[in-house]
Order: sequence, then C-alpha cells, then structure tokens
Amino acid sequence: MSLKFGTSGLRGLSIDLKGRAAAVYATAFARHLVNAGLAKAGDPILVGRDFRDSSPEIAATAIGALARCGLVPLDVGAIPTPALALYGLSLKAASIMVTGSHIPADRNGIKFYRPDGEIDKADELAIAAQAAAISDIDATPGVGEDRSNDAIALFYGRNISVLPDNALNGLKIGVYQHSTVARDLLVDVLRHYGAEVTPLGRSETFIPVDTEAVSPETIALLQKWSAEYGLDAIASADGDGDRPLLTEETGTPLRGDLIGLITARFLGADIVSTPVTSNSGIEANGVFTVVRTRVGSPYVIAGMMEALAAGKTNVMGFEANGGLLTASPFTVNGKRLDPLPTRDCFLPILAPLYLSAAQKKSLSTIAKDFNLPVAAADRLENYPLEKSGALMAHLRETRANLESFVAPVGAVAAVSDIDGLRISLADGSTIHFRPSGNAPEMRCYVEAASEAAANALLAKGLELARTF
Repeated sequence: MSLKFGTSGLRGLSIDLKGRAAAVYATAFARHLVNAGLAKAGDPILVGRDFRDSSPEIAATAIGALARCGLVPLDVGAIPTPALALYGLSLKAASIMVTGSHIPADRNGIKFYRPDGEIDKADELAIAAQAAAISDIDATPGVGEDRSNDAIALFYGRNISVLPDNALNGLKIGVYQHSTVARDLLVDVLRHYGAEVTPLGRSETFIPVDTEAVSPETIALLQKWSAEYGLDAIASADGDGDRPLLTEETGTPLRGDLIGLITARFLGADIVSTPVTSNSGIEANGVFTVVRTRVGSPYVIAGMMEALAAGKTNVMGFEANGGLLTASPFTVNGKRLDPLPTRDCFLPILAPLYLSAAQKKSLSTIAKDFNLPVAAADRLENYPLEKSGALMAHLRETRANLESFVAPVGAVAAVSDIDGLRISLADGSTIHFRPSGNAPEMRCYVEAASEAAANALLAKGLELARTF
C-alpha cells in the first residue's frame, strides 16, 4: 500500500485511501485523541475536503468511522485548510482535512489537527501505531451536520480585517481559480478591499498546482492572462488553499519565500521560523531573528513553539512555498490577529498586494528592491523512493562521492545536512538535493548570482539526479 506520512500529513494513491484505509486512519486518529486526553465521547470533530474526485468518498468514510468512535463529526465541506483549522481552533475541536494538496490527481491524503492545531511527529507515530493494530473495520460512510457556512464566515471575517478599507483600490488582480478550494473566497476578499478582480481558468477537473515549482505551462498561461487583461498581479493557491501563488505584473510568479519575507515585515515579526530551503538572503532583509528548520510545517511549528516557550512574542513562520503560520497574536490594522499556526495562503497574498498599492510600486520593482540571491527550484516527478534513498546514501557515504557527483557544476565549499544535502559551491552558488517527504519526487533548489546562472545550475542539478 502506498500510504505514508510525509512533511504534511498522510499521502498515497487515492485508490489505496478509499474505503477501509480511510476508516482505519480516522479510527486511529479518534483513538489517539481519546488516549491522549485531547477528546472524549460526544466531542465535535470537523471534516473538510478539497475538490479531488476521490475526496467526497474518503471524507464520508471518515465521518462514518469517527461517529462510530463516539465523536460528533461536523461536515465543513470543500474548504481551504486554514479555514478548517481556524474553525477548529475556535471550537477547540480536532479536525481532519481530506486533501492531497498539490500532488497529482490520482493521489490524495489526510491532514490531522488536534484541538490546538496541527499534529506533530509524535502524534503521527501514535496514529500509525493505532492504525497498524486495527484488523477488522466497518467502512460504512456517514453524514455529518453541515457547518460549512459558519467555517467560511469565520475565515472571511479574519481576512477582511487585516488591511484598511479599500486598501487595494486601483489594483487589477486576476484570480487563477483552477480547482483550488480557495478560489471563490480569494475573489470575495480581494473585491472587499476594492481591487478590480478578474476570475480566470476555473476548472471542474482537478488540476495539481505546485506553488513551489510552478510548471512552464502554467507560467505561460499566467503571463498570457496578465498581458491580455492588463493585470497588476494574479493570485491563486494550491488545491487545499494553504500555499499562495502570486505573480507580478508580467504574470511571472514571485517566490514563496519572498512573499513570506514581505509578510513578516508587514506583521512586524520578531522571530521567523523557516526551512533551510528558503532564500539565504532572508536574514539580511529583516530586523527579526531567523530560525532555520527542516522542510515541513511540523518542523516550522516546532521552531515557533520553541520561541514561544522561551518567552518570545511576535512569532511566525513560513515555508519556501509561501505558506504562512502565526504562533502568537499580532496587531495589524489596529486589530488583534489571533494565532493560526498552520499554513495559510491568504495573508501572504494580501501583504505584498497592500505594499504594492501603498507604495504605488509594481510587484516586480518591490521584488528587485529586496536584492535577494536569485533562486530557482524544480522537481523530478515519478522518481522512485528507492532511487532517491540510494542517491542520498551514496552522497552521504563519503566526501569523495559528494565531490565527484557535483563536480560537473562546481567544487564543494560547505555542506548542510539539515534536510537533504545543501551544498555551497566555491563560486558562491548553492545546490540542494532533497527527496520529497510524501511523493515519489526529487526536489532540487539552487541559488546563484544571476537568473541565467540559476536556471543553468538547476537544469544541470536535475540532470545529475536523473542520470544517477
């Protein structure tokens, strides 16, 4: 069976998650919550989903299993993951989100939330152990009370309070709707702030959009729309609405870590937790302290929680894909913004747009003003886990192996092994190889002095991994 926990929940082939497996993992989660004292019989538990064809069936199976465990499932329907998480926090209720996020349509997954936020790695181990102990299981689907309107209203209210009224007046913004569950809410929020909004590319067939490695075909589409409609920006998100996609006026996507950096400055952050894959220029572009972590929201959250435990305030984090998390309250627009310690795509879309409108600068100009090292990233799809494991073991075995492997792109100056292998080269550029934690993919991240050099280094890095 393909199912496994990765950097963000359980993932695998949809066919493997349907039926018995969905019931098993929902039951395992319920039992873990009860055993850990996080829930008791009669407590509510939320179930949300994305727009994949398999998601309604998996969600219904989970609802049935949760009800048989004595919990009271509340169905919040197709909803952005951060909206589900916010509603769960408001009710002090655990949650399940059926989503495969950005991965291909034939795959799916489940994200699990305790009443206080995302599960951590210890929770994952406990859920997996509970699942392994289950033999016979009733996989009859169930129906939960519909709470979708309440959940959406709470999240909408949060997002229309972070900027001044009419803050985006004068901006022409496209919303690439595709199959993201954030598609209608993005239009509503942007229009609330006075932007002229053009919905684009709505699809009833699921389209996997990876905001960290936007495909050339998608970029060409965004650039075409930007020119056709004279747009200042195009906003979008991945399938479950927890990773932002934001382009500048030419339709070229802004990097997620730049979006995160802009939002950190907008919030007035003191501590920023972010993975090692985020741009190395972040430290030089803020008055905050940066905590570097492994890739994945559990690690970013762990970095934030350590800062809170040390008495720090104004603590937040973001991933290289732009998903933004807040661990402590912030004051924005003269109002309290409550913590939302899970990835959110809305705040990191609003902050750069507000900066553009307030400064009357294009987003491309704002990006250039930060003067970050030029970074690029891509992935090799359908890269067998056995092959990625063998490659990483080979590179870690000896320094000679590593130096020989990267010799076609440069000499090794330094190596970081926080997550994957991040190799600093003698010419000042970097190349980072990291197998995906939840899909058969090899990711490659690079930084270089120019766009041409970064693209060339990325292409060569992918080729080295492909031909290993």
